Amino acid sequence: MKRKILTYLKFMSLIILVVVLFAFTAKRNKQRKINQVLIEFIEEQDPYVNETTVNKLLIQNQERVTNVGKEILVLNTVEQDLDSHKMIEHSDVYLTVNGELRARIKQRTPIARVNAITPFYVDVIGNTMPLSDSYSAHVPLVHNVSEREVLEVFPLLKKIQEDKFLKKHVVGVYLNNEKLYELELRVLDFRIVIGKVENLNSKIKNFKAFYQKALGDQSLGKYNKVSLQFSNQVVCTIK
Repeated sequence: MKRKILTYLKFMSLIILVVVLFAFTAKRNKQRKINQVLIEFIEEQDPYVNETTVNKLLIQNQERVTNVGKEILVLNTVEQDLDSHKMIEHSDVYLTVNGELRARIKQRTPIARVNAITPFYVDVIGNTMPLSDSYSAHVPLVHNVSEREVLEVFPLLKKIQEDKFLKKHVVGVYLNNEKLYELELRVLDFRIVIGKVENLNSKIKNFKAFYQKALGDQSLGKYNKVSLQFSNQVVCTIK
């Protein structure tokens, strides 16, 4: 009987010790300050937002997060502040046991720059984003297109981004007076008239076939304009 009571007392003492140690550790952990902020940009992207900007977003109550106790810092709020930035697509913020605040940042990816009164980028999912103070994206320039027309032109911009041939050659997109879209090329001295943003796969396929033939017979320099807007046709205007 005494042995059972002794065993019971030992067991209860062990439980009490564990609870006390856990409470002590938790209290110490809450009181510990954030001693370092580490920022990681995931994927290889151009620096449209830099570490200084991210650090500014990691501010709580007008103080740097390195001066804030762990119990004050709300990670969801920090993530929301980061995600609200127009250059950031997604963030993941977490604390390590040694007092480091780590933020993993995925930037938004611009695929075109619209040359408006207030210029802006169009990103890879069709949303607008402001220009960056840190870096200028090497993407096609879009002319005569307003912000409300971005949704209409986006499939064409996405096609240019995803097609290696177009991405290499196209430097500009224009909406002409007839409300037809034209492409400006990097080295060739003619424009491609896409027309309406429809049947893009067929139009680009036809242009590539024309390009290979004209390249072969060295006639690319003869043309002023190449129109793809008519079904299964490539209509060329000679200089």
